[in-house]
Amino acid sequence: MDHFLFNQLAFIRSQTLKGVQGIAEEASLVVPDRFNNNIKWNLGHIYLIQERFAFYFTGGEMMMPVSFHDWFGRGTKPADWQGDLPKTDELRALLEQQTERIKREVGHRLEEKVIEPMTTSTGLTLSTVEEMLTYSLYHEGLHTEIIKSIKRFL
Repeated sequence: MDHFLFNQLAFIRSQTLKGVQGIAEEASLVVPDRFNNNIKWNLGHIYLIQERFAFYFTGGEMMMPVSFHDWFGRGTKPADWQGDLPKTDELRALLEQQTERIKREVGHRLEEKVIEPMTTSTGLTLSTVEEMLTYSLYHEGLHTEIIKSIKRFL
């Protein structure tokens, strides 16, 4: 039987992808007034952080170019982008495949301690694979709502 967490990961990811369905490349690059980032940045950031939660902190292999940190890491913004960024469709494809890969590669390790516990910016310490993945639900939901807000200004 599947752990409930993987159903929740799949659900929130489906909501994220549904929210960006039909968004053109040009629209994904718009940074509306009062926003720091655009839809493309939020998609890349969701992917990057999920890779860190599921693989970096567990000693696994993250599946992304090193430059993802420069483009989509915390504190970055589109105004500073350099190089050949992935297309929005490429980010969608990465996001579509990620949840199943997480389930396959770390699904049997939920109770394991992570290599290095992480304390979030709000003071919550995450020490196990399950805690990392559970917190990622909150993180992705937050950025999915930001994407919805940006879409209202397009």
